[in-house]
Amino acid sequence: MQDVLQTEAYAAADFSSSDRAVLGRVEALLGDRGQGDGGGLSFVDLGCGPGNITFLLARRWPEASVLGLDGSDAMLRIAERRRRADPAASRHLRFLQRRLPSPQLEGPCSAVISNSLLHHLHDPRVFWRSVRQLSGPATHVYVRDLRRPASQGELQDLVRRHTDSAPEVLRRDYAHSLRAAFTRSEVLTQLEAAGFDGLQVLEVDDRYLEIQGPSQPGRLA
Repeated sequence: MQDVLQTEAYAAADFSSSDRAVLGRVEALLGDRGQGDGGGLSFVDLGCGPGNITFLLARRWPEASVLGLDGSDAMLRIAERRRRADPAASRHLRFLQRRLPSPQLEGPCSAVISNSLLHHLHDPRVFWRSVRQLSGPATHVYVRDLRRPASQGELQDLVRRHTDSAPEVLRRDYAHSLRAAFTRSEVLTQLEAAGFDGLQVLEVDDRYLEIQGPSQPGRLA
């Protein structure tokens, strides 16, 4: 997302409720490993945008290494501006520009988190290969994305329900994203092809998919 109007509208939108839900899911996924200040943990927020979830991770685990990756200059400028303006931002928080696929992705990390990136990629194999690059035997994966509605009528209803008071640019982008999103069965096929046997795919609320679990089942410490 490079368009200034799109970027600023997205950054100004209130996603706090869903962002906090992501943080709660990650905390539950880590279990005992997620207790305390995060010393020894490392997180990668893949497709971090302006850093909403990245900052939540850094505040929850201030001693963890937290890295936000995104392909958009405009989004990362906002994320960096927020980081510099936030005196409570962890010294372990960083943002880097990476466009997928990228040979520069470095793992393994404790957890790969991604919110609403999968549907933006024309080839989902690029996304799952990138997750694989960042993963190791003790890596957890949490991916949240939209799921495609079954009909145009359902799509229009979701746009009305969830973006009724949003700027027109966000309403339009939301409709495009719903059309581009995947179904649960499609994601299950993607995971099988990518060799992620330990990940669950759950339908959540009226429009989300959650993909979560260990990147390599049976290998977690």
